[in-house]
Amino acid sequence: MSKILKFTQFSLRDLLVAAAPTLLLIAAIGALAYWLVDPMPPRTVRLATGQDNSAYAEFGKKYATALAKHGVQVTLVPSAGSGENLRLLREGKVDIAFVQSGSTNETVAEQEGLTSLGSLFVEPLWLFLRETRGQPPITHLSQLKGKKINFGPKGAGAPRLFRQVLELNGLEKGDVERYSLANTPATVELLAGRIDGLVFTSAPEAPLIQMLLQTPGIRLFNFAQAEAYGRKMPFLSHVMLPRGIVDLGRNVPARNFDLIAPTATLVARENLHPALVDLFVQSAVSIHRAAGWFAQQGQFPSAKYTEIPVHAEAAKFYKSGPPLLQRYMTFWLANFFDRMWVVVVALGALILPLSKVVPPLYVWRIRSRVYRWYGQLRSVEQAVEQASDEDRLAVYQAQLQRLNEIEDLVNQVSIPLSFADGLYGLRSHIQFVRKRIQFLMDQVTLADASVE
Repeated sequence: MSKILKFTQFSLRDLLVAAAPTLLLIAAIGALAYWLVDPMPPRTVRLATGQDNSAYAEFGKKYATALAKHGVQVTLVPSAGSGENLRLLREGKVDIAFVQSGSTNETVAEQEGLTSLGSLFVEPLWLFLRETRGQPPITHLSQLKGKKINFGPKGAGAPRLFRQVLELNGLEKGDVERYSLANTPATVELLAGRIDGLVFTSAPEAPLIQMLLQTPGIRLFNFAQAEAYGRKMPFLSHVMLPRGIVDLGRNVPARNFDLIAPTATLVARENLHPALVDLFVQSAVSIHRAAGWFAQQGQFPSAKYTEIPVHAEAAKFYKSGPPLLQRYMTFWLANFFDRMWVVVVALGALILPLSKVVPPLYVWRIRSRVYRWYGQLRSVEQAVEQASDEDRLAVYQAQLQRLNEIEDLVNQVSIPLSFADGLYGLRSHIQFVRKRIQFLMDQVTLADASVE
């Protein structure tokens, strides 16, 4: 009974064996597509910020908090500022950084493999000067000749920009006594009276900016020619610090101040994972979209105001908003489905044609269990045909015994019922060969009897 049941079962094992090469090929192609699409972004990213108590440092903390909600760890890398951030990007020591506009140009950025994720905020050039009793306030930059001014540390964005501004005013190297202290020690030196002024390029959120704007005896320089600077240096814009914006009750500042300002941008290496680009831009929207001292609601972040080419994913976000799936799913799940469609298409293109190969392979494997015995049957016939007259009777008897062994083995072959015709055909052919050998044996016996 067990043989009959086994005989009538569908051969799942044969189907799996026949389909194995196809399944392995599909799995290999799927794995290759998965690797090429790179659907899973890294869990850590390095962000170059700026000096302690700078706007870059403060915003870096906000980005770290925002991305931590999605399971991405942001390692903050302190730096002197924009210039050093660019160097860190070029050397591959960070993945993304805050960079001041005007620090590089489009051609250089493309050659260095850098891309912009958009502009974030304006960061005015703040020139704070110590008031000197008995001397009139400085109203033109040419009056800085001979003064001790802290330009900022090497690697920051302010030194390069302020040097360009001084050159436009006819001041050459050496006309101003330059200091290169970091922001915090420079502020200490200014308050102590050991230097005459210091320069920042920073958003007003920086704690040192807030403090200096309210410090008696420290005056903010008014760039009355701000429009002209913007025409001379296209990456600069004219912004106004409104009267009373710091403290309306105390009317700080007591007047409007004209300032010149580059924009802060997020610059990344071009190999930054596209999913991380999306995540950073989404975080930028939540951090920078509010109205501020120098920006209207929704003005930032933006694909404008940057000389570095904007990343394709970032440009898509600014045009159409976040990806559809990310509006309804978690970041990781949405990213997985958003990028795995390529794998699905590749598998679909493979499954359709390869599915036509499996059935013939299955049929061939089942029928081969029967067909391979025909080789044994043919060898029996050849042995009978090649038998010599002297020992043909012994050969016939040996081949009959071999046929019996073959038949016993054939009777143990298990195949699905739908292929039973082949098995029964083989058994009938074995019987046919047996009858032929027996006929030949009878002929030999009769011949030997007639001789006697």
